[in-house]
Amino acid sequence: MAFVVGRRAKDVDAADAINHVAGYTLLNDLSARDLQFSTPQWMPGKVFDGSAPCGPAIVTPDEAGAHDAISFALTLNGEEMQASSTADLVFSIPELVAHLSRLMTLEPGDIVTTGTPSGIGGAREPRVWLKPGDEAVVSSPELGRLETTLA
Repeated sequence: MAFVVGRRAKDVDAADAINHVAGYTLLNDLSARDLQFSTPQWMPGKVFDGSAPCGPAIVTPDEAGAHDAISFALTLNGEEMQASSTADLVFSIPELVAHLSRLMTLEPGDIVTTGTPSGIGGAREPRVWLKPGDEAVVSSPELGRLETTLA
């Protein structure tokens, strides 16, 4: 999942950081592993056309509920591969906002992905690689349903 910045944030304290969040949305952090592992840098596997689909909407904090209680899951062709909650984040959303605001100025409209829960295909035995025609669905009771069919 991801959060959307609503107010400019520079050197924000964690105690005030949540006030800079406009809302939350689903984001599918797709990876092209062949591109990702072709160089020492991961970026080629994360910036291809069609990567990082998000939506279906921005859900405001009052609609989504507590920032540390948003649940989400990913199914691949109907089989659950990942399930988690923002309670499982290594760093809370306020901590992420505060830390990032010390590295860069966050601007309204910036979308920040919070990371990937356990269950990725490359860490499974046997490994599961995405292929054309696969349907990946990220869903959340709080944030909706994001469907992606791989080309």
